[in-house]
Amino acid sequence: MPENKAIVKQRMGAATGIAAPILAFVCILTAITSFPKFSWTNNALSDLGIIPGITGSLFNFGLYASGFLGLYFALFGLFSFLGNSRVGKIGASLFAATSMALISIGVFNESFHGIHFAVSVAFFVLAPISMFIITWAFQLAHQTKMAVFTVLIGIAAAFPWILQFSFNYVPNVAIPEFLSGLAVSIWTVTLSFKMIKQTNTN
Repeated sequence: MPENKAIVKQRMGAATGIAAPILAFVCILTAITSFPKFSWTNNALSDLGIIPGITGSLFNFGLYASGFLGLYFALFGLFSFLGNSRVGKIGASLFAATSMALISIGVFNESFHGIHFAVSVAFFVLAPISMFIITWAFQLAHQTKMAVFTVLIGIAAAFPWILQFSFNYVPNVAIPEFLSGLAVSIWTVTLSFKMIKQTNTN
């Protein structure tokens, strides 16, 4: 029975890992569509969160709802999948913190100024750091392919920001936000399918 419960938790965690990015991007892209004045180069994505009406409501809902799903993915999917590795648990904990930062971005929109800035930075910093630590966990478990994939995604999540701060290639941050978030989403969905495959073989 304990093993069956663990498998169910991991499958549910994997399901939320797939659902979270889908929900986030559907809400974000719909919010963008609902606000024609939005500019990919001159706005931050979070600017949508303070637009009255459906735009702000949809954008903020997408962030905190997908953040809660991501938190479940971290606590019940990642912790189970990474096994008893201490390094893996640290990485999963940091990804849980990343998800909590995403929830906070939706709850504390730009109207909250300093808080919003802090949780936004936390999200985009913690995401690649958690992946680099999880890379280490995969390497310790001799899962070389997953280690390589995870470190590459971690680099992909960090690179738009490194490029932005080095060369300021766009006036505002919607593009690096989107690219970094997309990288994290690809990793989450890919890992979730791997979790489901693992439970099917147990």
